[in-house]
Amino acid sequence: MNIPANLQYTKEHEWISIEGNIATVGITDFAQGELGDIVYVDIPSKGKTLAAEEVFGTVEAVKTVSDLFLPLAGTLTEINPLLESQPELVNTDPYGKGWMVKLTVTNLADAGKLLTAEAYKALVH
Repeated sequence: MNIPANLQYTKEHEWISIEGNIATVGITDFAQGELGDIVYVDIPSKGKTLAAEEVFGTVEAVKTVSDLFLPLAGTLTEINPLLESQPELVNTDPYGKGWMVKLTVTNLADAGKLLTAEAYKALVH
């Protein structure tokens, strides 16, 4: 299982990468493995300002639908356009081409509440 050290994580299995006040969010390798083959990603929240841990969309696998939770409060500025036609990228490249959204973070200090790679690894093992 791949858990990149340069990212931060949530207990709900989202990862987040922060550059300046822009964050990129996706689901972890563990999460995509648990879900199985992803067939649809629905993120209707572009342009909305959401609170941390608020649902920003759903991911649909062959046998289940799972909510996606925003790791930090912010305004969604971009949704990965590739996922509309290639939702399987979440399975094959969850930390790269399978990213889900970008947001402008409301309060960067809240990032201190996120899990490190080591803490996330302990959670899923």
